Amino acid sequence: MKQVDVVGAVIRNESGDVLCALRSETMSMPNLWEFPGGKIDPGETPEETLVREIREELGCDIRVGNMVEDTLHDYPGVRVRLITYEATIIRGTPVPREHAELRWLPVSELETLNWAPADIPAVKKIVREQAVK
Repeated sequence: MKQVDVVGAVIRNESGDVLCALRSETMSMPNLWEFPGGKIDPGETPEETLVREIREELGCDIRVGNMVEDTLHDYPGVRVRLITYEATIIRGTPVPREHAELRWLPVSELETLNWAPADIPAVKKIVREQAVK
């Protein structure tokens, strides 16, 4: 089975809310929520990919922090490895260039969204860690 390596950014604002991105009708798996990011290109590190993808998708610059989760998920015909990282916006305001919608949500409300399957382990980890704080 073909494997695709992708990265996602868990971006928080000053209130601690998390940026959630709704996949558009033109994307695979439309109308599911995800952490913004994208495919790792040959020769790129995951962190470099995340900076590039967020600039392309959201029009802002980020600083990549600690890894949140490293997940393998089998979709029909493809295995996706999703590596999610904490990230902070250092310049700009997120604009949905490819997504149907962007939404800032408190951690306590993340599980109310219909997430893409590969993103669910990271969502659960973030919610679990918040509950411990």
